[in-house]
Parts: sequence; C-alpha cells; structure tokens
Amino acid sequence: MGQRLLALLPEFPALRLVAAVARRTSGLGLPEGLALPAERLAGAPAFALMIDFSLPKAFDAALALAVARRAAFVSGTTGLVPRQREALEAAARQVPVLWAANFSLGVAVLSELVEQAARALPGWDLDIVESHHVHKQDAPSGTALALGAAAEAGGARPRYASLRAGDIVGEHWLQFASAGERLELAHRATSRDIFARGALAVGAWLAGRPPGCYTMRDWVAGKRQA
Repeated sequence: MGQRLLALLPEFPALRLVAAVARRTSGLGLPEGLALPAERLAGAPAFALMIDFSLPKAFDAALALAVARRAAFVSGTTGLVPRQREALEAAARQVPVLWAANFSLGVAVLSELVEQAARALPGWDLDIVESHHVHKQDAPSGTALALGAAAEAGGARPRYASLRAGDIVGEHWLQFASAGERLELAHRATSRDIFARGALAVGAWLAGRPPGCYTMRDWVAGKRQA
C-alpha cells in the first residue's frame, strides 16, 4: 500500500510528500532524505497530514506523532484492539481523524446500501463472506466487520465467513435471505490502487478540517455537495 500511495501521489496536486516511513526503505525509490526507517519516525519533518497503512504494533507511535504535530490523521490499519480505538477517539478531540477498513468509493456506498437493506428487511438472515489473499492476517477482514456494523445499525445480526486463497485483492459478498427469496450485494476489488487512490483523496479532503472523528460517509457526502 505504501508503494501504491507513492506511485499515485502525483494525481493529487494538493498533496506533497515530505517523508515516507517504512521498515525497509531501500525499495521505495525515493530521493535521499524522503525515506525514513520506522525507528526514525519521530524525526520526520513538518507535515499537515499523515496517511497510515501499517500494523497494529506501529499504529500507536504514528497516531501519537500526528497528534503531537497537530496533523490530520488518515489510517487504514486493521486489527486494532479496543485500547487503540479509544486512542483514536481521544485523538479526534485534538486533530481531524478518519479511520476506515476500506478506502474504496464502492465500499463506502455499499455500506450505506447494507444499512438500508437491513432496515427494510427485519428478521432476514444475513451472511457476509469475505475473500482475500493468503497473506492477510486478520479474519474476518476489517471491511467485513465494518459492513457488519452498518448492518447492525440497521437491525440485522450478521454472520461471517472468511476465505484466504491465492492473490485475491478483496471480495465481499453479502446475502440477505428469507423464505422464498434472497438479496445479494457484493463488491470486488481487482486492484489495490482503489484503496491508495481513495486514501489520498480522503487525505486531501481531511487536511485542514476541524478536529473530529470523520467517516467515509462524511467524505462521500462532501463529494455529493461538491
């Protein structure tokens, strides 16, 4: 994801890279001084926006630095524990924060559709099946859980199933079922670029906004108003 963020950054003239932080910086292809090893995170130059796609063990330091610098914080790190989610909520009192399990526009719209369907279909069974590549560590995926939370907001009680196979980028299939009929909703990602491009678009939108806990739905609503 870090490499795709760097590759797509030129599409967003409002954003300028001041540092890229990674465990291994040799393959980033950046000029000297722009690539920082993770242990030098605190030494990053001044910035107004941090986009974080790391692991839970690196999340705390990233969030703390964004708060210390009073910078907007966009994160797609999944597998967070309750303590880290509480830290996000606390940070939102000082800086604009947007965490999402998935940064695709299609999934943001799907989330709205799932909640609407759950409200309109009380008592129907709901199953969420997610498929990802064999190296994905968390299951169910963060996106599946986020879709499940949208369904729960509409009154449904989702059940989950996870598949790990090959190099699947990400697929989420939802089935509402009742006697004699089924309703299916699905999203299939064929490129990780949709997540990187979405995170960059969200970052450009979030930077400079008042402190608060923002969501992908807020971003979608902003696009509609624009």
